Amino acid sequence: MSLAPRLDLRQSQSLVMTPQLQQAIRLLALSNLEIETYIAEELEKNPLLDSRGEDELPGEREAAADGEQRESLADSGELLQQGAGTGEAALDVDLSSEAFHHDSAADSIGGLDGGLGLGATGPGGMGDDGPDFDSFSAGETTLADHLLIQAGAAVAGADAFIAAHLIDQIDDAGYITAPLLDIAGRLGAPLARVEAVLAIIQTFDPTGVGARSLCECLTLQAKEADRYDPCMAALIDNLDLLARGEMARLKRICRVDDEDMADMVRELRGYDPKPGLRFGGEAMQAVVPDIFIARRGAGWAVEINGATLPRVLVNRSYYTELASGPQDKASKGWLSDCLASANWLVKALDQRQRTIVKVAGEIVKQQEAFFLKGVAHLRPLTLRQVADAIEMHESTVSRVTSNKYLSCARGTFELKYFFTSAIASADGGDAVSAEAVKSAIRALIAAEDAKKILSDDTLVEMLKAKGFDIARRTVAKYRESMGIGSSVQRRRQKAIQGAG
Repeated sequence: MSLAPRLDLRQSQSLVMTPQLQQAIRLLALSNLEIETYIAEELEKNPLLDSRGEDELPGEREAAADGEQRESLADSGELLQQGAGTGEAALDVDLSSEAFHHDSAADSIGGLDGGLGLGATGPGGMGDDGPDFDSFSAGETTLADHLLIQAGAAVAGADAFIAAHLIDQIDDAGYITAPLLDIAGRLGAPLARVEAVLAIIQTFDPTGVGARSLCECLTLQAKEADRYDPCMAALIDNLDLLARGEMARLKRICRVDDEDMADMVRELRGYDPKPGLRFGGEAMQAVVPDIFIARRGAGWAVEINGATLPRVLVNRSYYTELASGPQDKASKGWLSDCLASANWLVKALDQRQRTIVKVAGEIVKQQEAFFLKGVAHLRPLTLRQVADAIEMHESTVSRVTSNKYLSCARGTFELKYFFTSAIASADGGDAVSAEAVKSAIRALIAAEDAKKILSDDTLVEMLKAKGFDIARRTVAKYRESMGIGSSVQRRRQKAIQGAG
């Protein structure tokens, strides 16, 4: 065998993804709001990109008008009948093309926003007059700030320092999380003095703040309401019995009759077990839908929410101005790269819109019964079924349905919601969706009699009578996933409610 060096020619096949194609695929998994952030970053880096909203750049009006005339699925209202869109190969962006598809009818006033008014906003989600700063409310006062203000008026000197440290150890629910002995050791203060300062903090608003346990929190509130008598103290000391619904034993311990016990439980239920949560909570962020669905005649209209997507255009007049000036080889290469990158981004965003609309349209087609009749008619659906129907890869459909929400007449749903496993039918008919089974379980438990709580075995029999062939362990799994307790837990809860 020769060990001398030599040259050989070999031919092989390999899959190579260009950086642009990789980025285009990553764009599919981003929501509209994430895309907005990404576009803002690209606008900072590329001087040839511009976002003007309705005020299009010179030289771009003809291209945009041509895109509108070629194909606007949302405007036609017959998306499901047309079956428009290209295959997965369209992600290989053609940088030589000049005409682009118009984003959607949501770019103009009167889209499918369901009365939300998003269609009338500008590219950044604001009206023509810019942001309404009067609508921005000041940040909410946090629990710590609220307590520090009260501490400033109640204590001074070294006690103020101890109070500030104790307040720093209070969590969002209003409970102090660190042992007082550890706090006293860190501060070098006597334990009795730390306890005295904590007692002052426990008189602050909201009542119950600074407690070290649930029992102490409820005790503080009972004292504030002047209801802390020996019977109430015994009830608070035996909350575990109340949780288990052992009312007879509680009555013996508290030495009260049925009427007094019902009154005490009613009083206890009026207290706040987490008093700190009313302060400093972050404002809930409303889900912004990425897609709008609306009934249009015999079909459905599927439309991208253009209110959250800036209109990105290539500033060709600025490119012409720069290209016509004096420049060296490096500057010329940099300008060409900027133009290619800008062209690619515009076309990649356009392809993303088409792909999302195509996937959403197929979901609406497969789950039309849900949009017409409700969750009980949700069909089993997999990513592969949608991928095969629209001739795309399953991974592409998975990316498209990630972190995206659909708004329709029945509410706002994540696209992943429509993909559920199949449950066999008891009568041999078509399989049903797991979500439909969960809905049936929820309805049966909501309608159960307080004196006749339904066990999982009973639920299995009732579901079979409705046509759902499901095992007991599956019923338990679905029940737990919906946060519904077992029959024993529900019986105790009903007993507590009846006592209150």
